[in-house]
Amino acid sequence: MREGFFRAVSTAEFHDLLRTFAPLPGETAGLDAALGRVLAAPIVAAENLPAASRAAMDGYAVRAAEVFGATESNPGYLDLAMDIPIGVIPEQPLPPGHCARIVTGAFLPAGADAVVMVEYTEDLGAGAIEMRRPVAPGDNIMLAAEDAAIGQTVLAGGTVLRPQEIGLLAALGHTRVAVGKMPTVALLSTGDELVPAEATPRPGQIRDVNSHTLAAMLRQAGAAPTTFALVPDDLAGIQAALAEAAAGYDLTLLSGGSSVGARDFTLDALRNLGADILAHGVAISPGKPTILASLAGKPAIGLPGQVTSAQIVLLIFVLPLLRHLAGDPAAFDRAVRTFPAVLSRNVASKQGREDHVRVRLEDRPGQPPLAHPVLGKSGLLKTLLMADGLITIPADLEGLAGNTEVAVRPI
Repeated sequence: MREGFFRAVSTAEFHDLLRTFAPLPGETAGLDAALGRVLAAPIVAAENLPAASRAAMDGYAVRAAEVFGATESNPGYLDLAMDIPIGVIPEQPLPPGHCARIVTGAFLPAGADAVVMVEYTEDLGAGAIEMRRPVAPGDNIMLAAEDAAIGQTVLAGGTVLRPQEIGLLAALGHTRVAVGKMPTVALLSTGDELVPAEATPRPGQIRDVNSHTLAAMLRQAGAAPTTFALVPDDLAGIQAALAEAAAGYDLTLLSGGSSVGARDFTLDALRNLGADILAHGVAISPGKPTILASLAGKPAIGLPGQVTSAQIVLLIFVLPLLRHLAGDPAAFDRAVRTFPAVLSRNVASKQGREDHVRVRLEDRPGQPPLAHPVLGKSGLLKTLLMADGLITIPADLEGLAGNTEVAVRPI
């Protein structure tokens, strides 16, 4: 008789087990390959940014005190001292009682501390400029070192690089940065019944879905998975595939064979390879028969074979693990982006497990959308096709009441 599940651990316990795997060593990447990567070390500014104060608007650089009280009905007047082209630091300071014509991005002359926007001025000719609005010191200028000062830590280690951080790196001349390594992922699907998607199934066979859906989800998360050939329900074959994956990849994902049936060999194959089984069973639905092991010091996860279960487990556990291995210190604590909706009806849940319920959204003008539960077996594709998101029912509840606000996670 085959061994049953170990004690099903909670989501929090499973996350804690995933945290025990050390992040991967860093590597150097160019800016064009750094999007979404995690900084492996802080960035310290070696120069001021901007190097000197610059105009944020087209207009006239002035001493703010000299246009104090200027209005449409009571304008002030200044003499034009110079025109300042972009890309040139003025050599002469701004004389008292004068202004300088300036374009956006040009450097201010010494003595100027604000810019009057061109639409609030008029060139009267003969070097006389009429000012019809006051400004305060600092108005319409980018101050020297306002973005970054020499010696300032401008980006902390562990920062996830978005386009805006990449822009700052470029402005400071950092064209290559130390980032966490994106894990390599081996993706295995097992089952005698599986045939490639391009094949015509014979009676009793089904086309392989998990290899394609899980690989797509991994690529969407920034990983580059390698899909292995389909592995039949054979202990020696599964063991050989796992050994190859662990030798060449940072993370191994195997779908199917993680339950306790007579043909579920994943657990035995892992044990035969000397893996440390950290968890067998997690208190979520769908996705209970999930295995977590340390194989050659690397994480190996046995996913349920059912298509919905495998995708939910990937969302809840594998994607945060990818970010953790890539160096994100907040991978398991970073809040998942959700939006509010109103549950259309009561949904029951079994206390003691965390339920992830698929929902279809109905737009309601001027109100939060209505979330309709999409219930169905975890082997059906249509429940995910019909769903716009997931809601989570915590393990300590027996369900959620209709007409209550819920947080929807887009899928």
